Amino acid sequence: MPHASWPDSRPSSTAFPKTPEPPRTLHVQRLGTVPYAAALELQQQLVARRRAGEVADQLLLLQHPHVITLGTSARREHVLLDAEQRRLLGIELFDTGRGGDVTYHGPGQLVGYPILDLKPDRCDLHRYVRDIEEALIQALAGFGIAANRNPGLTGVWVGADKIAAIGVRVSSSWITSHGFALNIDTDLRFFAAIVPCGIRERGVTSMTRVLGAAPDRDAVAAQVARSFAAVFNRSLAAG
Repeated sequence: MPHASWPDSRPSSTAFPKTPEPPRTLHVQRLGTVPYAAALELQQQLVARRRAGEVADQLLLLQHPHVITLGTSARREHVLLDAEQRRLLGIELFDTGRGGDVTYHGPGQLVGYPILDLKPDRCDLHRYVRDIEEALIQALAGFGIAANRNPGLTGVWVGADKIAAIGVRVSSSWITSHGFALNIDTDLRFFAAIVPCGIRERGVTSMTRVLGAAPDRDAVAAQVARSFAAVFNRSLAAG
C-alpha cells in the first residue's frame, strides 16, 4: 500500500507575515531666515548627532539671504558676476560639499535640508534624489501646479522652467545633508547672476509666476513637510 502523506501541521513561515515597522519620526524645524554659513554649521552638527543616534531624522526648513553656492562639480565661469558686483547686490559666495553645479538661494525660497539616516533600506543615492523630486511634485500638486521631472536633469520643473533645485550630500554612513530649494515668490532676476545648475538653455520659475499670485509661505512649508514625510514613510513631529 502506498504511504499516505499528511499535511505538515507546523506553521508555514509565510502564515504569519511580519508586521510592518512603524514609521520613523521626522522632526521638522522651521528656522526662518538663516545665513548660509550658520546653516552649514548646523547641518554638520546634526549629521554627527544623527550618526551617533542622539537625534531622530530632521527636516530643516528655512530661507537664506542672497547667496551663490558652488557644488563639487561647479564651474567658476557659471558665476556671471565678479566680486564687486556681488558685493553691491549683497550676494555671498560659498563652496559647499554638496553635489551639483552653481545655485542661487535667496528670500522667497523654501530651502529644505533633510538630515536622514537612509539605512537600512534606502541606501541608494539615485532613489534618494528621485524621492525628493517626488515629494516636491506632490507638494506642488496640492497648490494646483503640475510639476514634473525632466529626463536626464535633476530638479523639479514646470514645462521647461525649473521651479526647484536639488543638490545633496550623503556621507559614507548614509546620513544625508544639503537638499532642495523651492522657488515660492523668489525675485527671479537674481538668477541672472549665474548659469543655474550649469544649464544655459532652460529657464527658472516660481510658484508666484505659475499661479499669478504669491501663495502663503507657511502653507507651502506645511505641505512640503507632509509630502516629504509621506514619500519617505516618516511620522511628522515638530521641533
